[in-house]
Amino acid sequence: MRMPWDEYFIRMAKLAAQRSTCLRRQVGAIIVSTDNHVLSTGYNGPPRGVEHCNDTGCLRDEMGIPSGDRLDICRAVHAEQNAIIQAAVHGVSVSGAILYCTNQPCFTCAKMIVNARIHRVVFMNSYSDNLAMNLLIDADIKVDVFGVKQWALRPSF
Repeated sequence: MRMPWDEYFIRMAKLAAQRSTCLRRQVGAIIVSTDNHVLSTGYNGPPRGVEHCNDTGCLRDEMGIPSGDRLDICRAVHAEQNAIIQAAVHGVSVSGAILYCTNQPCFTCAKMIVNARIHRVVFMNSYSDNLAMNLLIDADIKVDVFGVKQWALRPSF
């Protein structure tokens, strides 16, 4: 039996995550056209030309910031952001595309996804960020948790 598209692209996102140099969480993202062609990839890591966290240490660890809090205090660009940025750098439109990600997008990434006009998000691992989920749903973006039925109502996790 042939592997379904969602599984294929989630596996690619997991592979992209292996490039991450984040000491806390490795995240990968793939943006795909509606006809199943990869448009862009990304993983979390520092901006181009900046030292990696596995070389310098984790700023968030040094400051005692718990996982999931104060995401703005981090040297890394998120995987979703990097995938959108890479598409823009190379002149590739992601309007109407699907974003596959190893983790649920944060609120900032959700805003970028909405403005990039991505129409569907598929992710594997969730965490409690109702703002991000509700923003995606309010923007009529189809949200699927890999292996779980699509959200019919606002999630309550």
